[in-house]
Amino acid sequence: MYTFCLAGELIIQFTTRQTNILEIIQSTGPITGNQIAEKLQLSRAALRSDLAILTMSGLVGGKPKVGYFFTGQNMQNLKTTIFNTILVADVYSRSIVVAENSSVYDAIVTLFMDDVGTIFVVSANNVLEGAISRKDLLKAAMGSKNNHEMPVSIIMTRMPNIVLTTPEESVLTAAQKLLHHQVDALPVVKMIKVGDQTTFEVIGRFTKTNITRLFVQLAEK
Repeated sequence: MYTFCLAGELIIQFTTRQTNILEIIQSTGPITGNQIAEKLQLSRAALRSDLAILTMSGLVGGKPKVGYFFTGQNMQNLKTTIFNTILVADVYSRSIVVAENSSVYDAIVTLFMDDVGTIFVVSANNVLEGAISRKDLLKAAMGSKNNHEMPVSIIMTRMPNIVLTTPEESVLTAAQKLLHHQVDALPVVKMIKVGDQTTFEVIGRFTKTNITRLFVQLAEK
């Protein structure tokens, strides 16, 4: 199982059987799954989940016709290994968007109804055009009396000045973007190329809440 301590260090706790398997692989690897099962007097099927966990941890590697082997990975680097194997596609949330012809008032209502910190502005077919933060809307609300008429295009951050992520990107890389650019959400996009023109379809959002939820899920497993 995986747990996280408050200091942020990742602690991986293996069961007794998983520890025994790891010791066998360290001392005699490369070794096949069937050979490991024989040593433990268990069936190969009974070890399938244990071997999967050890492989995902980065401590154990596996190759067809070769078997399982110890990678030499140290525990200090395991958190990077694990978060590089978890993709944005595994954790992102549904997109919260407004049309590019919406008013600032419409954007304010959307933001508070969905209780998010950032909404994305799209044109036809959910093509990303801009992003609006809670701070942007607060400034607009305080500085203008005609928010029903003011278009969101006036206050939004426009492409290409928006930091993006994709479903195929690792959670670690996406989280680093959030921290580096000091934003609370990234649009999850799919690139669409038509001739020489490249656009991005918004299919979701990746936020700090997604990261926190991932921590909790890993700790509970």
